[in-house]
Amino acid sequence: MTIPATDPDAAVPAHRGDPLAEQRAMARAAAVVDRSHRGVIAVPGEERLSWLHLLLTQHVSELPADTGTEALVLDINGRVLHHMGVASTGDTVYLDTDAVEVPELLDYLKKMVFWAKVEPRDASAELAVLSVVGPETPAVLTAAGLPVPRQQLDVVAVDGGGFVRRMPWPGADAADVVVPRESMSTWWERLSSAGARPAGTMAFEALRVEALRPRNGLDTDDRTIPHEVGWIGSAVHLTKGCYRGQETVARVANLGKPPRRLVLLHLDSGDDHLPVAGDPVVREGRTVGRVGTVVQHHELGPVALALVKRTVPVDAELTAGADERSAPAAIDPASVPPEDTAPQPGRAAQMRGGLRG
Repeated sequence: MTIPATDPDAAVPAHRGDPLAEQRAMARAAAVVDRSHRGVIAVPGEERLSWLHLLLTQHVSELPADTGTEALVLDINGRVLHHMGVASTGDTVYLDTDAVEVPELLDYLKKMVFWAKVEPRDASAELAVLSVVGPETPAVLTAAGLPVPRQQLDVVAVDGGGFVRRMPWPGADAADVVVPRESMSTWWERLSSAGARPAGTMAFEALRVEALRPRNGLDTDDRTIPHEVGWIGSAVHLTKGCYRGQETVARVANLGKPPRRLVLLHLDSGDDHLPVAGDPVVREGRTVGRVGTVVQHHELGPVALALVKRTVPVDAELTAGADERSAPAAIDPASVPPEDTAPQPGRAAQMRGGLRG
């Protein structure tokens, strides 16, 4: 999966007038985001769970009805090709992913049907995704007449079609409201009237970055393995086998650590000089990583996700970007697993304040 040549969110509003205020609403109350450009693949058929179990990294053969999870498709070397949300409801499993991934992913699924009783299809024209984010999400859903899933990743069907899935990211509480596309505007109005501030993808992406949640194709490259970006557990089940790339997953989990790790970078840069996804991360003249998603955060200032070599010290002096986009950068120690770094009193607080002083 490669980085899109254009903005992958260009089809929907980036903001609704004040992206920083929209972030604050997500962090403190609730906001609703149009993510209707997201692709959806429907997999009906009586063998849908057992069939998907053989193809995905997650254990789904016994996935209970009205629940969800995350999953990946890997290549034979264990590198990430596709990332998706999974929702099982009624007689169908729904896989939602970035629209750019749908053609290749659907083609792979269709090639793997053989004699299985499944009928995967592109349902992107049928269903649209709206996301409600913030601690008041349950109250907003209730006021809008929608069911509230009891716990994270639970799925509840919506009368008239679609479903609500409780999500653990990008904020303290969130839910994807997946509804028939023809009624999307109606649900948008109901959620807005129920107290969710209208917001754009800039706010959603900023909270995703803060939560260290990678996005395939932006925060990954063609060498990324699941261990590097925190997808073990959430999207990869370590004790199941029988899927492509499983040998690499097991070997890295059992014998060592991955060569890179996903970190949060604080950038000392203005809006005109921010790096972009794919730019290098440099230490002492040598490339030690790659920049992923870059955002302006309402509290942290300019920050970015980055994949860097595991050997890069947490307190290393770095630059991120290419040519005129190059900016001083520092790793946020709080984004590094405790086993990879010793405590550094005071530095986390300094980094949380950004490098803008």
